[in-house]
Amino acid sequence: MRGIPTLFLVVVLCVLPPTLSATAASSEKPADRILVEKSARRLSLLRGGTVIKTYKVALGGQPVGPKVCQGDKRTPEGKYVIDGRNKNSHYHWSLHVSYPNSEDRANAKKRGCNPGGDIYIHGLPNGYNWAGIVHTAYDWTLGCIAVRDQEIEEIWGLVPNGTAVEIKP
Repeated sequence: MRGIPTLFLVVVLCVLPPTLSATAASSEKPADRILVEKSARRLSLLRGGTVIKTYKVALGGQPVGPKVCQGDKRTPEGKYVIDGRNKNSHYHWSLHVSYPNSEDRANAKKRGCNPGGDIYIHGLPNGYNWAGIVHTAYDWTLGCIAVRDQEIEEIWGLVPNGTAVEIKP
């Protein structure tokens, strides 16, 4: 009998409309900054210092601490930009984050490793849209920042290439 309430919760969370996870503010003007707060598992889009949208996220499987080496399953911390986009990725749409910056490269060099570089803000793996918001129940990426498919489509439209990205602990 315990499994039925859990199953009900999972089904309800999977069918919630995407607007319930984002703040109500909506606008056609683009964001000028993305702020990711790892400890809060939150991505915010800002314009002129004002938050215009927020999203729950999943992070790398080892979320505490900055990314140092390729394969460490950590999400980077620092200042970057959106420098590319891909509608044909293994995940539903993806925005490339300019990791590693010069500080990241220097930290990796000190440790004798490759810093990696495939860090994205992306949707769910292709074919997994059914997972909905449940995907944020644990950190499952290899270091990326994951949102729901509908949310990456919204972010895609609000975030031009060159948008500043700050990822905080």
